[in-house]
Amino acid sequence: MNAAQRRTTEGQRLSATKANTGWKHWGPYLPERQWGTVREDYSASGDAWNTLSYDTSRLYAYRWGEDGLAGFADVENRVCLSLALWNHQDDHLKEKLFGLANSEGNHGEDVKEIYYYLDSTPTHSYCKMQYLYPQAAFPYADLRQENKHVRGKHDAEYELADTGVLDGNRYFEVNIEYAKVSEDDLVATYTVTNRGPVAAPLTVIPQITLRNTWSYDHSHPQPQLSLNDDATVTLTEPHQKKDYTFYAPEAQEYLFTDNETNTKWLYGDAEGPQYTKEAFHRYFTQQDHHAVRPQGHGTKVGAVHQFFLAAGETKSISIRLADHTEVHNASEIPETIATRQDEADAFYHALQSYIPSEADRRIQRQAIAGMLWSKQFYYYDVADWLDGDPGKSPPPASRLEGRNQDWRHLSNADLISMPDKWEYPWYAAWDLAFHCIPYAMVDADFAKRQLVLMLKEWYQHPNGQIPAYEWNFSDVNPPVHAWACYRVFKMDLKRTGEPDYFFLERVFHKLMINFTWWVNQKDKNGNNVFQGGFLGLDNIGLFDRSAPLPNGGYIDQADGTAWMAFYALGMMKIALQLAQQNSVYEDTATKFFEHFLHIAEALNSCGTDGQGLWDEEDGFYYDILHQNGKSPVKLKVRSMVGIIPLFAVEVLDEEMLEKVPHFKRRMQWTFEHRPELARHVGYQRSQGQERHLLSLVNKERLERILSRLFDPDAFFSDYGIRSLSKEHLTQPYRWNSGKLKGEVAYIPGESDSGMFGGNSNWRGPIWFPLNFLLYESLEKTHYYYQNELSIDAQSESNLDARLKDLADRLTNLFRPQDQHTDTEDAAAPSPRPCHQGDPFAHQHPLFYEYFHGDSGKGLGAAHQTGWTGLIAKLIDSTYKPNSKPTQL
Repeated sequence: MNAAQRRTTEGQRLSATKANTGWKHWGPYLPERQWGTVREDYSASGDAWNTLSYDTSRLYAYRWGEDGLAGFADVENRVCLSLALWNHQDDHLKEKLFGLANSEGNHGEDVKEIYYYLDSTPTHSYCKMQYLYPQAAFPYADLRQENKHVRGKHDAEYELADTGVLDGNRYFEVNIEYAKVSEDDLVATYTVTNRGPVAAPLTVIPQITLRNTWSYDHSHPQPQLSLNDDATVTLTEPHQKKDYTFYAPEAQEYLFTDNETNTKWLYGDAEGPQYTKEAFHRYFTQQDHHAVRPQGHGTKVGAVHQFFLAAGETKSISIRLADHTEVHNASEIPETIATRQDEADAFYHALQSYIPSEADRRIQRQAIAGMLWSKQFYYYDVADWLDGDPGKSPPPASRLEGRNQDWRHLSNADLISMPDKWEYPWYAAWDLAFHCIPYAMVDADFAKRQLVLMLKEWYQHPNGQIPAYEWNFSDVNPPVHAWACYRVFKMDLKRTGEPDYFFLERVFHKLMINFTWWVNQKDKNGNNVFQGGFLGLDNIGLFDRSAPLPNGGYIDQADGTAWMAFYALGMMKIALQLAQQNSVYEDTATKFFEHFLHIAEALNSCGTDGQGLWDEEDGFYYDILHQNGKSPVKLKVRSMVGIIPLFAVEVLDEEMLEKVPHFKRRMQWTFEHRPELARHVGYQRSQGQERHLLSLVNKERLERILSRLFDPDAFFSDYGIRSLSKEHLTQPYRWNSGKLKGEVAYIPGESDSGMFGGNSNWRGPIWFPLNFLLYESLEKTHYYYQNELSIDAQSESNLDARLKDLADRLTNLFRPQDQHTDTEDAAAPSPRPCHQGDPFAHQHPLFYEYFHGDSGKGLGAAHQTGWTGLIAKLIDSTYKPNSKPTQL
């Protein structure tokens, strides 16, 4: 927060709230999907998607969490508020979002609903989202059939809007608002509007589900929901340390059941519980009034509201959940929501006061809202998952030799920033590092705690590896955490004026362990050229880089090596910062400085041709394939792999070096005695200021890469930097040698192969996180070279102008295309490039996983606000120019 934000009511509330207590105890922490996750998979095959499906999840009391539509919950998801809807056409209630399993989508898993996260404060004192619900029967079968059996890898995904059920605006617009009267006093309103041309019925059921802990651990006392004579419900949950009262003033009736698995239906268990999780579905859609408890108690309750809405008619209902019994004052609910919304406006106005564009302010605020809505409780104890629960059937023996068997120490029960609440309801370590940058704009404390969390002893492996994601914690993601930790530290310092050395020192020591793991595990020959493996880029190469090559051998990776240089520079910067208050860190900074130089030397010189991974003829960095008994070969794929070396760059000002004299002396010694290493350090004196540049790429090579980077026929799209050069559209790269065969062609949209499930594509689309890193790295490069760089002979624009153009193109992904106005008139909506073909998304931008390399259309996970949420920081940076990059 900046000073103006801290002075607002929300800012003061946030400053007084630490960790996940107080005003942060309740929030939108409920995942949208718990089914189809590794945690809930107890099969011998490890087929998580099909073991517990969307259809069977209604009958199953989850072991490791809960899910729900428009959910709000405590930090441990013990008490879960959510919404159920029924259009009187479907055979089950809409109480969770529907999507396709990985095997059902023509491009992998995909949510098939229309919804938007519209607003949130950092303490979740105010939250808002919108959901569009069809009035006709939801086309579950049509979506499955078309995507799985009709459309293929070369076809676009078949979406809800394509089915025709929303034609003529025949849907209900549901706006959900949560607000807090106080830390433990929550209110919500659900406003529904019939957008269609004729009257239609709708049942709205705000509900509370108590997460089932008692069935898996009998030491946990069972909580209870009980109906009172005054039409309120008492909630007794021992872990909450207090009772709550639930009240729905407009409810026509309360229904009760238990959050228990329907073992009769699932497993043929005749002795199974009578009242089960899906009782409300049977009560409404099958008219089975025996499904619900006749007594007013249970572990799940729904407050029933039934309407017959005329065309265009709007109805609003409200609820309250408070830690006291005096909840009957319904007039306090809209007043609270209005007050908290005003406070949210004031908080974001203080953040955005320097942004003149209303459109860009909306984009930034909604990007942050999506990230705040995507904080989720994540529970996974690998040892318990592997061994099974006492008194339950043991997991199959194959589990002990299968997925995540080497991560028994990992025990997660925390509030974590997720890439997405449906498609990725689990954390991904390198995604999370990017998340923390926009988080630091509004809640630096949360950002710092997230980075610390990934390095905790019960997360980080004893060998030093950071867990990747639940499908394979041992997979290897790019080492971006040192960069993220230092970046968050600097943002926090700039906004508060107070350096948090405790945080920086705390993460530094754990990052050193992780750095050592990389050096020991991913440098096969001990020569500072790294293999890396998967590195998060899915199908970017000819082969699956996370799997052994079929005929042996290995790949020296340009990106793996560059990431380690980037890591070394990040560690050097942290050490230099710490050295300013403890000189002992100067030695450590020197270690990472010299390690960077050795990696730079290896990248550029270590190879049979003396050029390392650089190709002098092409002017680009490539991977090198080593096969048994054969000469090394450069795999000449012009991709993001060859651009990542630009990320490893740092500028050291003389002013800073004077504060670390021992480090400065060692650097000077290197200049004099190790010329083969010193050539990777540039020196310049500009406007009386001495500057040293640490870079993997010298000036001549840099200019050659930049000429291709900003070439529209290569990497420079109208909407950012492509992940693969467009040159490969007419010149695909092919390899055929023995068992090794592959081709890489320019595919600007969805993947046309099944590699990594086929649900992401790095062969042409625009990916926001690496565009963001490139932007910031080239900012530093420009700070050193100023206007000395020659990008191409045809253009007089310098690097600074190109960077402004790049930022503008990336932001244009989300802007209304009509740039003559800064307002968005609902009557005359202006489409956004990311929403091409979506007739319902003109009002609110979505922050997709990645974007079409030519058109900018959003692809992949539609709500992966996580790393695409970096647009919030990019907008901040472009409207607040600095004399030097803020990360220095």
